[in-house]
Amino acid sequence: METQTGASGPDYEELYRSVVPSVVSVYADGGGETRGAGSGFVYDEAHVVTNDHVVGDRRTVRVRFADGSWLEGTVVGVDAYTDLAVVEVPRMDAAPLPIATEESIPGRPVAALGNPMGLDGSITAGIVSGVNRSMPMHGGFAVPDVVQTDAAINPGNSGGPLVAATADGRYEVIGVNRAKGGDNIGFAISARLIRRVVPTLIADGLYRHPYLRVRTMDVTPVVAEANGLAETGGVLVVDIGKRGPAGGDDGLRACSRTAVLGDREIPVGGDIVVAADDEPVRTHEELVRHLILHGEPGATVSLSVYREDETGTRTIEVELAERPATAGTVPVR
Repeated sequence: METQTGASGPDYEELYRSVVPSVVSVYADGGGETRGAGSGFVYDEAHVVTNDHVVGDRRTVRVRFADGSWLEGTVVGVDAYTDLAVVEVPRMDAAPLPIATEESIPGRPVAALGNPMGLDGSITAGIVSGVNRSMPMHGGFAVPDVVQTDAAINPGNSGGPLVAATADGRYEVIGVNRAKGGDNIGFAISARLIRRVVPTLIADGLYRHPYLRVRTMDVTPVVAEANGLAETGGVLVVDIGKRGPAGGDDGLRACSRTAVLGDREIPVGGDIVVAADDEPVRTHEELVRHLILHGEPGATVSLSVYREDETGTRTIEVELAERPATAGTVPVR
């Protein structure tokens, strides 16, 4: 897919003509009533990618292509933690959209394609407003490594591609449209997560997420002051689950008491995680992003931590568990 770019960004007319044949509508029907409708895009010669919340608990969906043709698709993989789903569709003529291999940077021009409000084949344009965002989901968890954009994303856009032009004459998917967070704030699941999760959904029907089994909080100025730290940054290990990593000198140490600072009670005394596998960790979101992009259940992560009353950091090896399934999640196979 060749691109044309100008001083103000890509040629959006050319982008639309090139990409829209590979953008689909996804309908999850039940009992004669449409239960969900969203967008998707052709991932390879046999599969369409969309959102998990678009397909819901359905195992068959209807897929409508830009040329007006309809095909029945089989949901072969779902993952609630990244809100990604894969639908197998036979006899597709549309070309797959390539997935970006590098992280986008803020300011990059993008276009969101999909079927918002039932309006087939729509395109909106904007820029990458931010990267490495965390997107809260229903159920108390958040999707890490999310792309923020000011391109309009409305109901029905979910599952469609967020597309950008490359310097070497192509268009590529940099994210899967997910939600609108406010005026001029939309989110998309990053290409890095697509490349990490989707192949496993196709092969296994589900994605097994690594899980540290600890509760943490960011070391903000208030947390730093309560714990006697000179600097902010890193994450404080507040507590460790019953089946979490071993504590003591060889394992992570959780907070053992609290301190009152102003009108707040702050946990103190736990280890401060500042790096994972030598990659700096400044926030909980960065720790979760590292685990999902580089870890897997049963593997070991090397954590660099500051410990109370010790000088310098110590290294602690922790075996990752498998994150429990979310409520209502049913693996496809």
